[in-house]
Amino acid sequence: MTVKASVSLSPQQEEFARKLVEDGHFPSLAAVVERGLDLVREETEMREEDVEALRSLIQRRRKGPFLSEAESHERIEAMIAAKKAEYGL
Repeated sequence: MTVKASVSLSPQQEEFARKLVEDGHFPSLAAVVERGLDLVREETEMREEDVEALRSLIQRRRKGPFLSEAESHERIEAMIAAKKAEYGL
């Protein structure tokens, strides 16, 4: 089911949308707006998924295990040494 709605566009937006239609990328201005809304929805959903994944990662990391300061320092130094060796430094 479709719903008819009225939207306002800036002159630049209208010019761009009409050019997309004229160039054959979309059959109508409505199709351009629909695609734009679809892209915003997809972007929003992906962002929400990313935020949820990050929250989950933070929760897992909070539960540990944690490295001691000394072990953490050793690992960092080993990573730096490996990169230096990789680049011949």
